Amino acid sequence: MSQEMQRLFDERLARYQATIAREPTDRMVVAGTGSNYFTEAYAGYSFEEITYRDDKWLAAFTKFAEDFPEVELLRASVRQWPPLFDAVGYKLYKLPGRDLPPDTPFQYFEGEWMKPEDYDLLIRDMGQFLMERFLPRVMSEFAERGSTRSYLAFLKGGLAMAMRDHLNGRYGELMRTRYGLPPPVQSSAWAPFDALADKLRGLQGIMIDIHERPDKVLAACEAIIPDMANSALAAADPLRRYPVLMPLHRGCHPFLSPRQFDTFYWPSLKKLTNILLDAGHTLRVYLEGDWTSNWHHYNEFPKGKIICDIDNKADIARAKREIGDTVCLAGGIPDSMFILGKPDQIRARVKELCETVGKDGGLIIGGGCAIPYGAKPENFRAYTAAILEYGRYSDTIKPKLKPAPQVGFPTPKGLEKVMTPWEVVLKDLGGVMGDEALVRDSWEMMEKIAYRWLLSWAW
Repeated sequence: MSQEMQRLFDERLARYQATIAREPTDRMVVAGTGSNYFTEAYAGYSFEEITYRDDKWLAAFTKFAEDFPEVELLRASVRQWPPLFDAVGYKLYKLPGRDLPPDTPFQYFEGEWMKPEDYDLLIRDMGQFLMERFLPRVMSEFAERGSTRSYLAFLKGGLAMAMRDHLNGRYGELMRTRYGLPPPVQSSAWAPFDALADKLRGLQGIMIDIHERPDKVLAACEAIIPDMANSALAAADPLRRYPVLMPLHRGCHPFLSPRQFDTFYWPSLKKLTNILLDAGHTLRVYLEGDWTSNWHHYNEFPKGKIICDIDNKADIARAKREIGDTVCLAGGIPDSMFILGKPDQIRARVKELCETVGKDGGLIIGGGCAIPYGAKPENFRAYTAAILEYGRYSDTIKPKLKPAPQVGFPTPKGLEKVMTPWEVVLKDLGGVMGDEALVRDSWEMMEKIAYRWLLSWAW
C-alpha cells in the first residue's frame, strides 16, 4: 500500500468515524451509504454474471472505484455466493440465471422453516435445533440424513464458506490498498425478533405466534441474544474501526403496534445492542421501512455510538429533531429520485439537506438504506459533486483516526458455545499425556468455528 493510499484511507476513515461520533469534521462523507447496489449494476454486467462470476463482480467494483474516485466508503463483499448455496442446496434465495432471468436481482424466498412445536428445542438447545430441524428443511442436500451425499454436503458447505470469507477479505484488502477505500461496515447482527420473523417462522407464523404463544416468542428472543452476539463479535473488526451492521425489518410500521414493539421487539434488541456497544463497537442500524413511531428508543443509548439509516418512507428531518442529538443519520434522497429524477433535482435535494438536517454535522447523505440498482449514473455524479460543494463545514478541522483499544474487551460469559464440550472429549480420550490446555484449546477453537457456521444459516 503506497503512502498516498494510506493517507487517503486514514483521512476517509477518520472523517467517517468523526461523523458517527457527532464530532466536528471538515465536511460530509461522500457516498457513505452502507449498501451501494448501484455499484453492481453500473458496470453493465448482468445480475447472473455479477452473481456467478467472481471476476465480473470484482471488475464491477474496480470500475466503480476508478470512475468515482470521490467516493469515500465502499462495501466490497460478496453477499449471495452461488457455490456456497449450491453446495448445500440452500432454498432461501432465488438467484439470477439459476432460478430467475439473468437480468433479475436475487430474491429472498420466505417460508415457515421452523414449526410451532420447535420453540422448546430452540430455547433449550439452538445447535440441536439447527442440526435436527432447521437445516434439513432449508437445505435439500441434507434431506436424506446420514447419507453419503449429506456428509459430503456438510464438507462442501464448510469449505465454501471459508472460500467466500477469503474472497471477501481479499476484495476488501484490494479496495483498501489500491483505492484507499474503507468499508462502511464489518460483520452484522439482526434483532432477535427478526431472526424469528424472517428466516425461522416467517411473517405469517410470527404474527400468529405473538397472539397464540407469546411466552414462547419472548423466551426464544432471549435465547437468541447470546448466539446473535457471538456471531457478530466473531466477525467484527478487532480494532473497532468499522461499525457492525444491524439491518432491522419487522420493527417498522405496520408490522407491529407500538405496544407489540415494546413487548416483543425492543427488549431483546436493546440487550443485544448493549452487548455490542459494551464490547467497544459502533453500530450502523438500517431502520428499514417507517420507524417513526419507534425510533425514539435510540435515545436510550450513549451519544455518538450509532448511525441510523433512514429509509424512504420516513422523514429524515423529523428523525433529526427526535433522535439526531444522539445518533448520526444517513439517507435523505428517495430512491425514486436516483432512478427517475434529474441531476438538478439531486443537487437541489443535497443542498437542502446540507442546509437543514446536516447543518450541524451528524449526517451522511444517501439513499434509503442503499443506492438503488436503477440509479442513473448522471444522478449519482450530481449527488457526489453536490456533497463536495455544499457539504463543507470548516477546512481548518482535520479529523483524527480513533485510536485502537489498548486493552481487550473480554467476551461476555455465555456467548461462545460448543456442541461437544471438552469434558466429553477428554473422557473419550481417557486423558491426555501432555499439556491438556494445548489440546483443549485446539478442540474448542474448531468447535466454536463450527458452531458459528451453524448459526450463520439461521440469520
